[in-house]
Amino acid sequence: MNFEIIFVLLGLIGMLIALIMDKMRPGIVLLSLVVLFMVAGIITPKQMVAGFSNRGMITVALLFLVSEGIRQSGALGAVVKKLLPEKGTSVTKAQLRVLPVISAFSAFLNNTPVVVIFAPILKNWAKKVGLPCTKFLIPLSYATILGGLCTLIGTSTNLVIHGMMIDRGIGGLKMFDLAYIGIPITIAGLAFIILASKKLLPVNRDDSFEEEEADAAEGTGQHIVEVVLASRFPGLKRKLKNFDFKRRYGAEVKEIRQGGQVITKNIGEVRLQEGDTLVLLADDAFTRTWGDSSVFLMMTNGQEIPSNPVPAWKKWTALSLLIVMIVGATIGELPYMKEHFPKVQMDMFFFASVTAVVMAWLKLFPPKKYTKYISWDILITIACAFAISAAMEESGLAAFIANFIKDVSGALGAWGALALLYIVTLIITELITNNAAAALAFPLALETAAKFGVDPMPFFIAICIAASAGFATPIGYQTNLIVQGAGNYKFMDFVKIGVPMDLIVMIISIGLIPLIWPFTPIAS
Repeated sequence: MNFEIIFVLLGLIGMLIALIMDKMRPGIVLLSLVVLFMVAGIITPKQMVAGFSNRGMITVALLFLVSEGIRQSGALGAVVKKLLPEKGTSVTKAQLRVLPVISAFSAFLNNTPVVVIFAPILKNWAKKVGLPCTKFLIPLSYATILGGLCTLIGTSTNLVIHGMMIDRGIGGLKMFDLAYIGIPITIAGLAFIILASKKLLPVNRDDSFEEEEADAAEGTGQHIVEVVLASRFPGLKRKLKNFDFKRRYGAEVKEIRQGGQVITKNIGEVRLQEGDTLVLLADDAFTRTWGDSSVFLMMTNGQEIPSNPVPAWKKWTALSLLIVMIVGATIGELPYMKEHFPKVQMDMFFFASVTAVVMAWLKLFPPKKYTKYISWDILITIACAFAISAAMEESGLAAFIANFIKDVSGALGAWGALALLYIVTLIITELITNNAAAALAFPLALETAAKFGVDPMPFFIAICIAASAGFATPIGYQTNLIVQGAGNYKFMDFVKIGVPMDLIVMIISIGLIPLIWPFTPIAS
């Protein structure tokens, strides 16, 4: 083990610790590490910035805009509202009607806006029909995660792996390559959720506070509003008493839900964190002003957030553009199209670019505010992931760990190595963030396949699934964090249903991947 291997290994350990401690955003943590590697001469300046021009990373940025266009059109909310029965239903019947549709949507849209759209709708609907919303919000998050496993654009992690494959001169993933494994996983996962929700998910926890406050506020023009803090909220990491929330937003904080804890006393001493749910006493002006703000991930007030009516043509246009993007990117990969249009690479990057620009010109999202709809921290994290991957390869660390994986796998061979790589990637995902997990796992997958002399594709597919399928903790995936406060879930609520979900997905993945993508020997 030489100096460079030790240096990169210590840097990665420091990165993991910093991400777990959550003192800084993931993007700046990874950027700091990349700069350190450049200063040490592990990677060149060109390798450091290569990720910022990668098509996979830019495609993620474009899909943020496409998702926003769909969200602001109101098309998804209209579809789900028609699926929800007004009376005479049960948790199981409602889940059967809604969850498969949500998974289908999330296969083609960013998971976060899907949850942001559906969570308030499901919570308000559950209250109206007398069902516990806690039986729907974790399933909502899980359904979006499962749907994201089915296509290239289902989650940013898939596009990260796709971009890294192209950088290495390996043909990237096609639109529906992941569907061969993603669809069986989604069917099994949804079946488990529907069958296990009754026993493993809690009933509504005591929300008498909200009812008492609502009664007290009746006649004053104020009502209870819940907001989930986004990464752009200016008071993150600050104590509430040092951040004059009422002066800034015209609403009074009555309760904070943080990390599964409900805090109603000494709330001024609480340091605000991304994903916290604040229960506010506010008037209609608050929801009109801040209902579409990027400082809050989600807002619900027990009714529809007031907004300007969306013309029907915008709903149909948004859905039509989405369908054209999906079909176009699928057809564009066919040999016929490549043969007859050799100068135009009609891949997902091509159609996402066209769709985002058309949506901007048609004002499906406000073109003057387009930058606010892009999660820049995620993009910086992804770009830095490419440089970290390069550092692991250049230093020899990836090859060193791949040798270790091969030795541990023993008689199980490549199949055992696949299982070990999956488990390591999953653990990192549950503890930190999916894109960082992909950054660490990709060079290991490449080197491990090389050690066994086989096609790396089964290893790439495994880390796509493992880096996205984080069910067991609320921090494993942003959508889990959003529904945690909205449903007043405790940490253990995710563990109880999420650990079996992790096991189900892992067993199916490790069992099926080598059958679909065999360990084909590659001549050295």
